[in-house]
Amino acid sequence: MERISDIIESIANEKGLQIDDVKERVIRALINTAKRVYSENYEYDVTIDANKNLKLYQKILIVANDDERLNEDNEHFISLKEAKKIDSGVEVGDELTYELSLDNLGRTAAQTLHKELEYHIQRLVEEKIFQKYDEMVGQMVFGSVVRVDNDENTYIEIDELRAILPRKNRIKGEKFKIGDVVKAVIRKVFTDKNLGIRVELSRTSPKFLEALLKAEVPEIKDGGIIIQNSARIPGERAKVALISTTPNIDPVGATVGTKGVRINAVSKELHDENIDAIEYASEPAIFISRAMAPAIISSVKIDGNKAIVSLVGEQKSKAIGKNGINIRLASMLTGFEIELNELGARNAADSENKEPVKDLKALFGD
Repeated sequence: MERISDIIESIANEKGLQIDDVKERVIRALINTAKRVYSENYEYDVTIDANKNLKLYQKILIVANDDERLNEDNEHFISLKEAKKIDSGVEVGDELTYELSLDNLGRTAAQTLHKELEYHIQRLVEEKIFQKYDEMVGQMVFGSVVRVDNDENTYIEIDELRAILPRKNRIKGEKFKIGDVVKAVIRKVFTDKNLGIRVELSRTSPKFLEALLKAEVPEIKDGGIIIQNSARIPGERAKVALISTTPNIDPVGATVGTKGVRINAVSKELHDENIDAIEYASEPAIFISRAMAPAIISSVKIDGNKAIVSLVGEQKSKAIGKNGINIRLASMLTGFEIELNELGARNAADSENKEPVKDLKALFGD
């Protein structure tokens, strides 16, 4: 088979694949074709010579004259005695190779090779697409809506495939129509037995909030600010914990922007979801106190995975938030189960006889 390199380069250019990857699949296809045309009992090898011509070889293993495998109906083995008639220098364990030609086997071989090539190249294309999108999990993409099914799942065209935004991954109240341009993050990539590669999108994931902030805030994109964690109740409220990697950047101020312009742009994309930007602290008591904003916390005691948050009565409703949303988000953001302890005059007097808690004034300073 002449000029196999031309075939490989043509396929690689047409499909946007690496030449070495295509070469490996072409060789695999040729070996499978040889097994079908000649015999599956042989081993085969393929090489490409200096002139870029393909060479197909059949291999036969040399075994001892009394090897039991010689009695089997398997042409993959040849006795040392018979092999020495062909090449006197061979030993047990060596292989005899014979060059074969697919060119002279007619139409059937050509059809078989064509099917094998088509199959293996298609698998390679699918593997590369899967790898591409699997590496993009958590990243933001956008595309046009091409279909909305009866279950209100939205299908979005992104580059070379059609992704799905399930109804459960939409913000409450959202509806899309054909032609709409939609932003979302890739939630997961998987293979369906009948439908092939499936890319599932999400607009409810905290990763979508983080991707929007990264796109809107240059300091986050450039690495000057790191998003340590985020938590959302989609369409209602979110909290995001931020760290500055340099002393001259205020992580909260930079993220919020002048007069809130940056955070408001993100909020608008999320259907006016309220976003609390807080500065992360490695000290759990400080971090939890900040996460409970807008409530003002008196003290925090850490007990394993539980945080006992003490506060005066007038701050309790702020700490809980409407329908418990503030305390839920604070718990999600910090990873602690939060228990509120309402302070009163009696509580304050008794506190001297209880296990000491972390006083936030001592931690923060006056």
